[in-house]
Amino acid sequence: MSPDECHVRALGSELSAVESVPIGRLLPADSPRQWGEDDEHVRLLAQSDAPLPPIIVHRPSMRVIDGMHRLLAARRHGAREIRVRFFDGPPEDAFVLAVKANVRHGLPLSAAERTAAATRIIRSHPDWSDRAIASVTSLSAKTVGAQRLRIFGSPGRSARVGKDGRVRPLTAAEGRRIAARLIAEEPSASLRSIAKRAGIAPGTVRDVRVRLERGEDPVPSRPAAATAGPTAAVPRPPHPVAPPHPAFGPDTARMSAETREAMFRSLCRDPSLRMTETGRLLLRMMEIHMAADHRHIAAAVPAHCADSISAMATACAEVWQELAVLIKASAHPSALPTVPRRSTASAV
Repeated sequence: MSPDECHVRALGSELSAVESVPIGRLLPADSPRQWGEDDEHVRLLAQSDAPLPPIIVHRPSMRVIDGMHRLLAARRHGAREIRVRFFDGPPEDAFVLAVKANVRHGLPLSAAERTAAATRIIRSHPDWSDRAIASVTSLSAKTVGAQRLRIFGSPGRSARVGKDGRVRPLTAAEGRRIAARLIAEEPSASLRSIAKRAGIAPGTVRDVRVRLERGEDPVPSRPAAATAGPTAAVPRPPHPVAPPHPAFGPDTARMSAETREAMFRSLCRDPSLRMTETGRLLLRMMEIHMAADHRHIAAAVPAHCADSISAMATACAEVWQELAVLIKASAHPSALPTVPRRSTASAV
């Protein structure tokens, strides 16, 4: 089974239609719950008159994947059959599906149980990315990464499968090397084809191809650190300082990259942002700009659409500037002037 076929996003769609199965044929679950089933929860389910959802069973082993509390409640009622949906995948994927189901409904898994489940999935699916495993266990990708480091001592692999099922290199350098090898093997292959297989952007593949044609290494060398003496490297000129918006004052001039990183990490740790949908959306919007290599993106823009993209970038900057003013006005309504709403037509 390929990574795409066994990936977490496909597991829920691999279940069979509902059918009735004799209870006596079913075996206990390979459950992520470390302390077994909750008798009080079973009692409450048994007292309920509402129809319960079908349980999920691993057909090859007949072990329950999700629904042990419902199964025990049916036994208390004296039922001989129960409604079942079967999963036919391997046992390792059955456990992933059990974790995925148990963190989303019913009795929630504890943090210790989710961490233990993540450790097991890291061992059974080492090619899956930290984010993919985090999406199953409802842990942070950082926590999953720490568990992976504890288990393996190092990343150990050059690529992982992400949440969308695509295989991506762990580093940009590795992706460039893969692209260089593919270009050498298939010189006529398209940029998109190589980019998809190497897990990098088509613009990066174009840069790799140009470097190979010039006889250069596909991975750009990092500039050497400046050293004292006559051979010291000439420092790069600083970024131009953007003029502050008149509503903010001089404290909003362009901050250094280090300050931006520190401020962004601090915001990511703020529960008032992390625990709300709007806050998470705002952090994702900022993350895109924080992670982007603007110089590399600019170099990869085709000449025929450079003017349009430049205009759109300016329009997006205006949107962010308006958002900044509105946010500060909301926090300090008496400190800032009223900002007129831009018309949508002026965005480009």
